[in-house]
Amino acid sequence: MMRRRHSAAQRGIALLEVMIAVVILGIGLLGAIGMQARAYSALSDAGLRAEATLACEKLVGAISTDAANVASYALAEGATPNSTIGPWARETAAAIPGAILSVTVTQQPHRSQVDISIRWTRKAGAAEIRQQLTAYIGS
Repeated sequence: MMRRRHSAAQRGIALLEVMIAVVILGIGLLGAIGMQARAYSALSDAGLRAEATLACEKLVGAISTDAANVASYALAEGATPNSTIGPWARETAAAIPGAILSVTVTQQPHRSQVDISIRWTRKAGAAEIRQQLTAYIGS
């Protein structure tokens, strides 16, 4: 059997290859973790947007069934909600933490324009997210 002789320059090459492979694997794993964190953040934002859309649609439905009292659904931003809109405001604030609500009612001939705005910030330092809906309620 023949023995191979390695020169002094080739000693330690396998160890170097393993170390490079470990570094490349570590970079890849960090990238995968970063992508997972971004995906979770996007999913959370999408969930809150869906909650805001459902809240707006729910209020429009309630106003449509009570069109004679549409003016009582007005809510200034940061104001305390009245008894008519209070349950909706509490439910929306529970579903969207830190939500700032406003409902503007503009009377027009034969209909009312209702502008609903829900805005919130998901985490400190992040951009504000706003959901707006305009509906026309016939009288």
